[in-house]
Amino acid sequence: MTFATYIAGQTPFPKFSAVLMLDDVQIGYYDSNTWKLVYHSHREYVEEQSDAETVFRVLYNSLKRLEFHYNDHLNHSGVRVTQRLAGCELLNNDKPGPLHFWDAFDGQNVGEFTFDNEKKEIQNKLQWKTWDQAKQLHVKFLHQNVYHPICIKTLRRFLNMEKNNVMRKVKPRVRLMRKMLPDSQGLQISCLATGFYPRHINLTLFMDGQPVDDDQITGGEILPNGDGTYQMRKSLVISEEKLREEHKYNCTMQRLNLDNKLDITSDVDESAPGSSSLSVVISVLLVVFVAVLIIIALIKWKKRQAAASGPDET
Repeated sequence: MTFATYIAGQTPFPKFSAVLMLDDVQIGYYDSNTWKLVYHSHREYVEEQSDAETVFRVLYNSLKRLEFHYNDHLNHSGVRVTQRLAGCELLNNDKPGPLHFWDAFDGQNVGEFTFDNEKKEIQNKLQWKTWDQAKQLHVKFLHQNVYHPICIKTLRRFLNMEKNNVMRKVKPRVRLMRKMLPDSQGLQISCLATGFYPRHINLTLFMDGQPVDDDQITGGEILPNGDGTYQMRKSLVISEEKLREEHKYNCTMQRLNLDNKLDITSDVDESAPGSSSLSVVISVLLVVFVAVLIIIALIKWKKRQAAASGPDET
């Protein structure tokens, strides 16, 4: 996939920039300061630079025209941002899949386009342009003979180079955490899955075996870790009234496309209002009691030592 951005207006950023991705791994970067694709982990080839010149120049001109069209109709002032997410895929049988792109203007979706290589058909849902038959044939020819072959060729090349990275599978570490909220606001349960790859998982909170409604849950975003893995957290606040009902809560993590499921269970009845803070107080008192015993024992030991050594020193 390529994520391209065109900026109209004064900013410290390049007018045009694009990030080349293989799944969620960044492969290269291109912008209008250098007009050159810079790769992250391998040396460049003449053929790749030629392909990049073809594709990214087309992207630049397309987004420039798109920005002009929408600004002419909407008359936005200040900085205006036009973006396109475009790319292709290999299917499970290694056959080339369709070519897609999605457009956005100032943060709003403005249309999408699909070229189906197998059916040789175009589905155009762009809100900013209608094509006559001649234009349709021209666009179809370019996507069938230029853009789609370049995309699939690039995908296969980088997949061969990065397959150990993008096809790895790392199991998550899952924790169910409990935290008493101040001012009698109840108990917060958080289910955290972290350190997993790929990023596609389902994380579900249950109460007495039934999924908790999404409108009661906060979080749920996939966030990157610094080591290339991901994390997800979902939280639920349980009122004092619900705590008295002694429900059972658990968290289920399931990795998509894999027969892999993990259940974490918590009996919340032990965390009824006051019981958590009481257990903390008891623990603190025990620690203080043990510390006092140790101090008394040390004082007695020093007195014995002083008594034993006293007559010799005089």
